[in-house]
Amino acid sequence: MRAEQVTDPIAFHGEGPVWSASWGGLRWLDMLAGDILTLGEAGVGRRHVGSIAACVRPRRGGGAVIGVERGFALESPDGSLQPLPELWSSSDIRMNEGGCDPDGRFYCGSMAYDQAKGAASLYRLDPDGRVEPVLEGVTVSNGLDWSPDGALAYYNDTETGAVAVFDYARESGLTNRRTLAALPDDGRPDGLTVDADGCVWVAVVNAGAVLRLRPDGTVDGRVEVPGVTRVTACAFGGERLDRLYITTSREHLAQGEEPTAGSLFAVDPGVTGLPVREFAG
Repeated sequence: MRAEQVTDPIAFHGEGPVWSASWGGLRWLDMLAGDILTLGEAGVGRRHVGSIAACVRPRRGGGAVIGVERGFALESPDGSLQPLPELWSSSDIRMNEGGCDPDGRFYCGSMAYDQAKGAASLYRLDPDGRVEPVLEGVTVSNGLDWSPDGALAYYNDTETGAVAVFDYARESGLTNRRTLAALPDDGRPDGLTVDADGCVWVAVVNAGAVLRLRPDGTVDGRVEVPGVTRVTACAFGGERLDRLYITTSREHLAQGEEPTAGSLFAVDPGVTGLPVREFAG
């Protein structure tokens, strides 16, 4: 399959697409600019939320939960922002990517700006505002999503070159980490999403592609993103959740190199996604 370009190259480091009917369609991030982008009939909207906009998910009561540079922020239904207390003071670490579990808790993982090995963690924000680190010793915490039945969680620490899978239950959380698949050709996994058939779609940030992995880890499909190497994340959207949106990045590219990098792309892959899991807080 081959994706088509949806927008101009409007993001420096496009990331984290999310479709929610509660906010009218697609949002994604210009992460290092600290902006949330929206796709509407009139074009693309942009809202600045901080120095970093790492991850965004809808709240069940309206608004959104956002991963920002050193922690979390809550967006109210009226659009006002409430930053939560910072989780660390170091300027060397920032939040990066995450998602919500089947029980309405929001996770976001970190990374060192210089990608120092083992310097990062995955954090969980509970609906009552409590925050807990659930995974430590991570290098680049990236894509996170759950199987259709919620019993498995898929996770990328980009540096490993592999997609991991955990068992999941509300009380025990993420347990029994193991490798689902090592990516071919030294691929580096970035964002991911899970479709209604339980297959995992993984953005390969150094290969200009998104791979579809079966639950047994075998590669079952590939989406080429023309003219772009740095493919960062993907999510299903549209009224029937039958369109796969793909974000791309210009980070580390020279001026004039890969002119369409930073654009939003999309493809109709012939399968449907799952409704986004919302934050219960």
